Amino acid sequence: MTEQNITGLILAGGRGSRMGGIDKGLQNFNGTPLTLHALMRLQMQSGQALSDVMIVANRNLAAYESLGVQVWPDSTDGFAGPLAGFLTGLERCETPLMLTVPCDSPLFPLNLAETLSQALIDADAEIAVAAAREEDGHVRPQPVFCLMRVSLLESLVKFMQSGGRKIDAWTAQHKTIVVNFDGPDSDPHAFFNANTLDELHRLENHA
Repeated sequence: MTEQNITGLILAGGRGSRMGGIDKGLQNFNGTPLTLHALMRLQMQSGQALSDVMIVANRNLAAYESLGVQVWPDSTDGFAGPLAGFLTGLERCETPLMLTVPCDSPLFPLNLAETLSQALIDADAEIAVAAAREEDGHVRPQPVFCLMRVSLLESLVKFMQSGGRKIDAWTAQHKTIVVNFDGPDSDPHAFFNANTLDELHRLENHA
């Protein structure tokens, strides 16, 4: 892999319904907007630099554009979920691979791109999905942390046109490798997503 291979995509297009409908990606985490945390962590990736980063957002576009990267609204209507963000990113991506991260997990690993891309190559897979240990102790896939081949655009278009909305139902149609981030040095909060303001404040206390 080279630094020209991967574009990062930050998913910030949700309704934020569990935060009372506010724009989650612009909420502060230790004094800095969540989306800016995600952007900085993508730019700090070790071992596998990204050639570009984009943001998918559906409101307050000027605020996101002020972060200095390209911002695109969903190409589908109605806040159709993370897959709509995947679709928008694939339509705009100019590299063979695209790495997606949510805006509400500000502590994701700095070796995310390197680890997923190496697993994708080793398995000759089409998609690599991160997995992590959750608060109940079980290791589960974290499907919004996803490295995919841009050649899957047509497949995703067909899936969504047929009414599909679940990430795992789409990835199950392709050769997908699940990559565990569960080593002894792993931060147990690395993939924690803050869905409510209370969860966001708890994560701030941890950080």
